[in-house]
Amino acid sequence: MPLPFLTADRTYDAALDDALPYDDRNRWRRPYRPGPWRVGGAALWLLLASFVLFAAVALALTGSLSSAVTVLGIALLIIAAALRILRMGVWVSARGVRQVGLLHTRTVTWKQVLEVRTAQQPVRWLGLPRTVQGQALTLVRKDRAPADTEPLITTHGMDFVGRTSAFDRAADVVEAWAAEYRRE
Repeated sequence: MPLPFLTADRTYDAALDDALPYDDRNRWRRPYRPGPWRVGGAALWLLLASFVLFAAVALALTGSLSSAVTVLGIALLIIAAALRILRMGVWVSARGVRQVGLLHTRTVTWKQVLEVRTAQQPVRWLGLPRTVQGQALTLVRKDRAPADTEPLITTHGMDFVGRTSAFDRAADVVEAWAAEYRRE
């Protein structure tokens, strides 16, 4: 029995020519893959959560149910934080650009955007207070002064440290979305 999904010489299937799920322009999507620092950080938080869950089980087995529930709640908070770390970043759709942070999400419609540009400037390294010289994709809004811009993504953020070509591709994609939807 042939396994067509494992062979490179399969015939073209016309049914696969339909629109893919990510072709929906109204769905929020990240224009880049999460970087190794983001994925590694979330993995470490999930590893910590596994130890905390083990402690909750140990506490439950020893008979201290209220302590076990408290520790279980802490583990669930750690898991939620790890998942939120994975969701952090810039997302685009036909409605606008969304910047997802650890504790907040900010959405700007394309009508509010004057310009999206890449600028050489001091940027924060891995989100820490230390700044280094790098590139940042900045968003200039109609309701703010042009000098009052915050970077959307930077070359030294958790997704792009050591991946300048990925930063360039992501910046180009966000700029293309802005150019397309600001015209409408």
